Amino acid sequence: MRVLGIDPGLRFLGWGVIEAEGSRLRHVANGVCLSGTGELASRLLALHQALTDVFARFQPHTVAIEKTFVNKDAVGTLKLGQARGVALLVPAQFGLEIGEYSPNSVKKTVVGVGHADKRQVEHMVKMQLPGAEIHGSDAADALAIAICHAHHMTGPGMRMRA
Repeated sequence: MRVLGIDPGLRFLGWGVIEAEGSRLRHVANGVCLSGTGELASRLLALHQALTDVFARFQPHTVAIEKTFVNKDAVGTLKLGQARGVALLVPAQFGLEIGEYSPNSVKKTVVGVGHADKRQVEHMVKMQLPGAEIHGSDAADALAIAICHAHHMTGPGMRMRA
């Protein structure tokens, strides 16, 4: 099963693709979609086009995305929510189901601790996906989201669909 994880962001939208066969995981690809610095609508369009290209190239079977947390910056949270909307739209256009996970759930699954820092997450992603060249912290987070989804898809009572 090919799993694509998405770490939504307006400036940098991380993505990571893994293959899961039972409990075995294999790195396929990862990267970051950049939106540029123009007006909001054109930045969202750039994210949509870049993420659509990722889906067309890697053809995932399932998708996972990180849930948005609300912070003190309401404007920043709203913009993040709009980028997250694009990240939800693209897999829906491909007819895929979407798993959603909180940041703490992803960290607990991948690192074993719900409040791990970015370095710990990236280290554990590299341990679980040996040989993966990770293209930045946003891509590492996206791979962690994909790993989290793969583990939840194979948990008790769950069945992975190919």
